[in-house]
Amino acid sequence: MRQADLGDTVLIVASPDTIAGGFAGRTGTCYGFTTPSAIGVEVIGDAGDDHALNVGFDDGTSAWFHPSLVAFVDVNAGQVAVVGDKRFVRAPDGDWIEAPDS
Repeated sequence: MRQADLGDTVLIVASPDTIAGGFAGRTGTCYGFTTPSAIGVEVIGDAGDDHALNVGFDDGTSAWFHPSLVAFVDVNAGQVAVVGDKRFVRAPDGDWIEAPDS
């Protein structure tokens, strides 16, 4: 099973915490990951291993989740990310490929 990564479409797994928060069964985009103890974010699910994924939803909300509550759905091939003066395009295998400006 593939672990969710930056830019992936993901599904929030049903658990007591995701159900209570209204997130269970929702799909969104993985915006990134963090070490919760370093930045003090609230994590849905067990934050005991000090790793969390941020997921954004179509309604503009986002939340931090324990990785076990975030299931990979799709890599979103073709999406574009710009970092500084570099442009990257997501390949079908999930890799980010540097691309010339269009």
